[in-house]
Amino acid sequence: MPKENKLSLSIQYPDPRLKESITRSKLRRWIQAALFAPAELAVRFVDADEGRTLNRDYRGKDYATNVLTFAYTEDEDSEVTQADIILCTDVLQREAAEQNKSVESHAAHLVVHGVLHAQGYDHETDEEAAEMEQLEVEILAKLGQANPYSGN
Repeated sequence: MPKENKLSLSIQYPDPRLKESITRSKLRRWIQAALFAPAELAVRFVDADEGRTLNRDYRGKDYATNVLTFAYTEDEDSEVTQADIILCTDVLQREAAEQNKSVESHAAHLVVHGVLHAQGYDHETDEEAAEMEQLEVEILAKLGQANPYSGN
């Protein structure tokens, strides 16, 4: 079994709709699968209003998005990855329904995606996107989740 990286995890549910189904143990499992180094992370579930405000104020995009990652240690010399990962419940649930996926499966993908962002991965170029998507597919497969990019 691969060695798990040390993880300090804070979970906040100001939007409590997923608190019963997306539990601490699930989040910890998904995050650990995507970690390549020790980490201090906060995961926060928000509604569309808070998601839109954060996306507008920090990214200049005036709409709620599915996941936002605020990475505080993106350089390769950092010994501990520090980040806040914000999941918008409204967008997550809507996208899961549109994509015929369970909310849990879509949440697992978004958490893995956010954790990779926290560690400096990005998808600004086609090459970066391909690398990040491949990592997501591999990590999700280890978690027993389907390929989120297969169009199912």
